[in-house]
Amino acid sequence: MAVANLAVPPVDEVSGEPQSARVKTFGFLLIPNFTTIGFASAIETLRMANLAAKRTLFRTILIAADHEPVQASNGMRVVPDHSIHDAPQLDALFVVGSNPIPAKNDRNLLNWLRKLAQHDVPLGGICTGSHLLASADLLKGYRCTIHWEDIEQLKDKFPGIIISNQLFELDRDRYTCSGGTASMDMTLQLIAREPNGVEIATRAAELLLCDRMRGAREQQRVPLRQKLGHAQPKLSQIVAIMEANLEEPLELEELAQLNEVSVRQLERLFHKYLERTPSQYYLELRLNRARDLLLRSESQVRDIALACGFASPAHFSKCYSRFFGHSPRGERKQSPLHG
Repeated sequence: MAVANLAVPPVDEVSGEPQSARVKTFGFLLIPNFTTIGFASAIETLRMANLAAKRTLFRTILIAADHEPVQASNGMRVVPDHSIHDAPQLDALFVVGSNPIPAKNDRNLLNWLRKLAQHDVPLGGICTGSHLLASADLLKGYRCTIHWEDIEQLKDKFPGIIISNQLFELDRDRYTCSGGTASMDMTLQLIAREPNGVEIATRAAELLLCDRMRGAREQQRVPLRQKLGHAQPKLSQIVAIMEANLEEPLELEELAQLNEVSVRQLERLFHKYLERTPSQYYLELRLNRARDLLLRSESQVRDIALACGFASPAHFSKCYSRFFGHSPRGERKQSPLHG
């Protein structure tokens, strides 16, 4: 299926008036079998920012290894504006990675990325785009992320880089995200860095029907079965009991007795496979549930605190602020639906 050129023209098509600031040009390097949702989530967010600002802030261009259409993982074909040999000067480049990760990388692509880095062009990776940046030796000393399915592969192949489980990472001039709609969150945060950017990003999120702007501190929700495999049915059972008892949290002794293990065995299981204590994991479950209620319901903060097992709103607010970096009420103010 052929797709028309998706690039935003370098003219102010909204107001028709001269632009008061230099338009930033963001390039998207499309790798064969790229993931459409990560690509579209980023490029559409930039378009919405232009609409929200009522002038063109960002120009987007599509780049490929050559001038031939690039096929996405879903079969869609996209015609690039430029090849890596004739691409214009860029304010940032985002590598839209392939799914699955290819066994070999195009040496010309790697050399071109290195050349951009030498000219101080900020580089980003969407989904598995981080893998290509790492292959070009451009992520050493930077924090980065990638889709949870590929984290272990990236760690094994590039032991010298810092890999997180965050939705996205903005570390100086390296911007990486886990893919899917996380590229929208990353792009909104980049927009927010511009002059008057917070207001523009908030308005863009509203146009996208995005219920809230997720921050860089938020982690990917990796399925527990992916973390544990099939070898730990006991731990999966314990977590399921925790999830079913958020309003009235069980004591560790009760959890241990229900699952016929000792408290010490329980602690060892959580430390080995989830890298936290049972109490820490239980608290995170309750806080994440509280966040969902804050953002997706009209319930009062005190009622949410009680529904998630906190003895008082003050204790809830203290735990919430420590974990997420802002208060429950601050969380709601940041949401387009409640702000």
